[in-house]
Amino acid sequence: MRPIKATALALLSALALTGGQPAQAQQAPAIRTSFVHLAPGVPGAYYEPTAPSAKAGTAVLIMHSSADYLSFSGCTELAQRGYRVLCANNSTSKSGVSNDGVLDQIVLEIKAGVAWLRQQPGVEQVVLLGHSGGGTIMSAYQMIAEQGVKACQSADRIWKCPDTLAGLPAADGLMLVDSNWGLAAMTLFSIDPAVRDEAGGMAIDPALDMYDPANGFRPTGSAYSAAFTRAFLQAEGRRNNALLARAQAMLADIEAGKGPFADDAPYVVPGAILLGSNNKLFSQDVRLMAHTRQVWPLLHADGRVTTGVVPTVRVPENIRSMTPSLMRGALKTTVRNYLNNYAIRTGPDFGYDATGVHGVEWTSTYASPPGNVQGIGAPLLVMGMTGHWEYLAAETIYNLARSKDKSIAFVEGATHMYTTCTKCEPVPGAYGDTLKTTYDHIDGWLAKPGRFAPTAQ
Repeated sequence: MRPIKATALALLSALALTGGQPAQAQQAPAIRTSFVHLAPGVPGAYYEPTAPSAKAGTAVLIMHSSADYLSFSGCTELAQRGYRVLCANNSTSKSGVSNDGVLDQIVLEIKAGVAWLRQQPGVEQVVLLGHSGGGTIMSAYQMIAEQGVKACQSADRIWKCPDTLAGLPAADGLMLVDSNWGLAAMTLFSIDPAVRDEAGGMAIDPALDMYDPANGFRPTGSAYSAAFTRAFLQAEGRRNNALLARAQAMLADIEAGKGPFADDAPYVVPGAILLGSNNKLFSQDVRLMAHTRQVWPLLHADGRVTTGVVPTVRVPENIRSMTPSLMRGALKTTVRNYLNNYAIRTGPDFGYDATGVHGVEWTSTYASPPGNVQGIGAPLLVMGMTGHWEYLAAETIYNLARSKDKSIAFVEGATHMYTTCTKCEPVPGAYGDTLKTTYDHIDGWLAKPGRFAPTAQ
């Protein structure tokens, strides 16, 4: 075990003492934290209850595709509830050129985390937790671990995974807690179809500009017409497939020795960064991605669980176009990384409406939780936070999942980070402590007797 940077050590030590809460709210949780390097450039923080119970036999591994998750809420919240938790950062998250790490490399780093947990005294099963973009990397890992590399090397895959991913030790369970539709789909949803020239983001087609009042834009919440929505999404799908074809042609040139570099090439896509609510019609027009198709359990502040069609309670976001900006609007990556992380195929019927997405070939990439869960048999928990638009991905993921033991629930009024969406509340306090509601439900799922079969050590 080698020491990590002093600043990270100090931060994590403080979090261990306070349970991730401000000092004045300290509840003196009985947690100890160890600091580990799982692989070169892969720091981890291991949270353990100081008085282990039967729950401590379950270890949870948490990692995101790009963000720093050493002090993510689940690290302390789950440890306080009795579980061992390993929170880790991948080595590619600080890359200077890409917006997210290289998926294949991250999968190997998850392998290091799973293998490390398997060696810890008292750990009987390992469960993966993927939040947001973490849903992509965790579901990709588990799918390849269960199905083998042949599953991600088939002819229909845009990117064929390398043989170095063979022999991944499978986890015992997977939790996708406000996972989105995947890095590839979130890039698709973020592509600005109004871009006229792939050389830059300054030339915009006004007929496809979602920020033009003539098309229905309003800073306080837009109401796009059915005709504009259809035209926007059809053009978005066409641009997506054109970008895919261009990247594939560039890769063919690179491999034939005709590229600008021997190994890879820059790939900058104006108006396509997947961060935040960039270019997503549904972030402005809350009539889109507005409710589930089917009835599901909804968790309320007072402990009630109701069953019905689940509506979003979110408010409009995204009032300014980032397409003209290189730093805030463009996807900055490489040809290989684009094909590995961000590319997905769409059909001529691509689009979305009030209840979800259609026309996406989910299994064309393994940067796709809805595609990956079709090859996963381990117990699966899917949750969605209704104070944010990513909540609706939970229904897509659940319905496509192959696991026989699969569960779904939504949390009323929770943000993407599981905290209470106070700006969404009809009256103050209406949604209660959604962070507690979320982790209490996860706790109940993890603790169910007989959920996980004994792991062969």
